[in-house]
Amino acid sequence: MEIIKTDIPDLLVIKPQIFSDPRGYFFESYTAKKYKEAGIPVNFIQDNISKSSYGVIRGLHYQLAPYSQSKFIQVLEGKILDVAVDLRKNSPTFGKHYAIELSSETKEQFFIPQGFAHGFSVLSETAVVMYKCDNYYSQEAERGIAYNDTTLNIDWKIPADKAIISTKDSILPSFKEAEHNFAYGIQ
Repeated sequence: MEIIKTDIPDLLVIKPQIFSDPRGYFFESYTAKKYKEAGIPVNFIQDNISKSSYGVIRGLHYQLAPYSQSKFIQVLEGKILDVAVDLRKNSPTFGKHYAIELSSETKEQFFIPQGFAHGFSVLSETAVVMYKCDNYYSQEAERGIAYNDTTLNIDWKIPADKAIISTKDSILPSFKEAEHNFAYGIQ
């Protein structure tokens, strides 16, 4: 496996080693020991799977500390644009976002530590996304930022007239108005 550091501290892209032959392919999608050795010492406790159609934009979501979640994202079917926004006070990249296309074809994975907002858009006809979390869902701690926030200026690669947004996500606050309580270097 290859670990690629992004331009935002602690966000990592993982390229798993894939073994292919005429029968198909095999790869380890997650092995705690290997990921810990690679600098991802997170105890994941829950797996989530979502299926969405083209144009769906989910996010930007996060949970306030101490209920914040690290996420380990991979696409089982289709292609998405995955986005993480740094919400860690005093981080050199506070308010910056990183976007990466993930697909079932490339099998790349994305590690997002606590202190980030997360969202994705579906670029294929459908997409099945699986992500591991290191903390349970907390409705009281759930927060979000508007996907179309002008400060963040994220290009979701979906034409505005094709975007499908949930009612809940359509009323999220702007980046400047959003509540967050993360600090850089503290989790």
